[in-house]
Amino acid sequence: MDYMEHQYTMKMKNSGWKKVKLGDVINFNPAEKLKQGLYAKKVSMDKLNPFTRSINEYELALFTGGTKFRNGDTLLARITPCLENGKTAYVSILDEEEVGFGSTEFIVLREKKGFSDKMFIYYLAISPFFREVAIKSMIGTTGRQRVQNDVLQNLEISLPPLETQLKIASILSALDDKIELNQQINDNLAN
Repeated sequence: MDYMEHQYTMKMKNSGWKKVKLGDVINFNPAEKLKQGLYAKKVSMDKLNPFTRSINEYELALFTGGTKFRNGDTLLARITPCLENGKTAYVSILDEEEVGFGSTEFIVLREKKGFSDKMFIYYLAISPFFREVAIKSMIGTTGRQRVQNDVLQNLEISLPPLETQLKIASILSALDDKIELNQQINDNLAN
């Protein structure tokens, strides 16, 4: 280990950041129950806008199968070209305790209480570092390639303490709020 690596390692230890595997601090595709034949909020891939935190559209549909999620989860497209195009969103369209469903081509990321923050997970999932690893892990035939879950679950990162995650997510979320407000103002002015 050279001097710079040693300094970085010491700084990480002193700041509380820990090297972890994502699968140890994030729930990937957590189990949820939704009875077949019930109507629920459905988010199809085409309802996600690239690099947009919010889900602006959904439909009420009969549940016959698909990926299930709750508020606070992050939906990450796992298929090409949707992942490369930035289709990742933070779920906030459901009522309390409501379960929604969507494309089987979503990977659902959920916080592990005490280890990770749900909004921090969203910002991690849209980070260039995370996206690059996900894109490079894709396998399958041309045009139908998919992210390998195990590559993401085994990805090692330096994770800040929960308190720092909350601060980082709060700052980034406030910036996204301003961007969304400016977009609404621009849309209103255009009409």
